[in-house]
Amino acid sequence: MWKTIVRRVLIMIPQLFILSLLIFILAKQMPGDPFTGLITPETDPNVIEELRVKAGFYDPWYVQYYNWITNAAQGDFGQSYTFKKPVADIIGDRAMNTLLLSLLSVIFLYVLAIPLGVLAGRYHDSFLDKSIVLYSFISYAIPAFVLYLIFVFIFGYRLMWFPTSGTVEIGVDPGTWSYYWSKFYHLLLPAASYALLGTTGVIQYLRSEIIDAKTMDYVKTARSKGIPMKKVYSRHIFRNSLLPIAAFLGFTITGLLGGSIFIETVFAYPGMGKLFVESISSRDYSVITALVMLYGFLALLGSLLSDIILSIVDPRIRID
Repeated sequence: MWKTIVRRVLIMIPQLFILSLLIFILAKQMPGDPFTGLITPETDPNVIEELRVKAGFYDPWYVQYYNWITNAAQGDFGQSYTFKKPVADIIGDRAMNTLLLSLLSVIFLYVLAIPLGVLAGRYHDSFLDKSIVLYSFISYAIPAFVLYLIFVFIFGYRLMWFPTSGTVEIGVDPGTWSYYWSKFYHLLLPAASYALLGTTGVIQYLRSEIIDAKTMDYVKTARSKGIPMKKVYSRHIFRNSLLPIAAFLGFTITGLLGGSIFIETVFAYPGMGKLFVESISSRDYSVITALVMLYGFLALLGSLLSDIILSIVDPRIRID
């Protein structure tokens, strides 16, 4: 397994190199630049021009790319033109917010989806099964941003049960119990909203696997030996039905770590997804390229994690 992990990590290097080249070129093709927004009727054009020259905007693209990639290899992704801070520091500040939101969203997702998928598969064609399938179809059909806006309006503005922006209440002292409770309270609504829409795939996969497993020979053999149906489900059907869910777990975790643009934008949650939207609007090339590189790395990491998790869950599957 370790040889495969090392080989997959080494393969990531040329993949990330190609991704960095494509993203750098595409970012440079965007109209305008970070200094365009500084131009006003009172602004001296010579000052803006000096800033562009100093930033290397007139160097050939391959020179700009070489300077950027060599610095990035050393952990220096440049300076943000908008925030006037190192890009690594900006992403680091937002990454913790996204990490907390991702962890809570994954917990809510599987706590809700796994029981519903098991019930739908076990009581196939019952009223309960049809109700769960109807819920999953409705949640799949509703656009994410529409449901998020509805939740913000109802639970945030009308009922005022949850905050509608930020990560912590203003004026709370860091490190206190009130501070940590406030951060958790700000996470509840966006995490629950994501979980309600994200359960569709898990429910459908789990339901289908359980329905198929009930007709397998090993289940018939267990029943013929007089094993109670409850034990058949817990020890045989449920365990084998979790394999597809385990296969997607790595992608789910790393995908959420990349930051959900819809969630963080609608709920005004300062994570990496919202930072990505803000950087595109302000033409902050340094932040854009660094974030896309991070998203690409997380996608490759998710594929590797899924294979590792699947090999752990199912001893029959080993990556050699």
